[in-house]
Amino acid sequence: MQPIYELHDDQISTFWRLYQNEWWTQGRTLEETKQCIKGSQICIGIIDGSGELCGFARVLTDYIFKAVILDVIVSPVYRGDGLGDQLIELIVRHEKLHNVKHFELYCLPEFQAFYARHGFTTDVGNVALMRYATP
Repeated sequence: MQPIYELHDDQISTFWRLYQNEWWTQGRTLEETKQCIKGSQICIGIIDGSGELCGFARVLTDYIFKAVILDVIVSPVYRGDGLGDQLIELIVRHEKLHNVKHFELYCLPEFQAFYARHGFTTDVGNVALMRYATP
């Protein structure tokens, strides 16, 4: 397994197919997925020996105060092999993110223990997640 920091078209298509397996990304189009990757400051994939994308995560950041980790996805074939751990470590130790004060993400309760192993906490004071959905 090897990390990559740019995806070629076949890998973007694989990532889009991975999107279709997750509750929060089902229904995203291939074109939307391409725009999503293009608009992210940091993208990290993990490929196998044949170049097949096995896992992916992306980051939106200002490089100093905040970095929001999004779309951490591991192929069902490789779940349980530590690729999710590797993705998180690659993000928090990324050279371009070394000055970031807070890495943030949101997840379902069943994933909190996974992220807690990497130092994430639900103790964020009185902060509440708010959303505006465009009409």
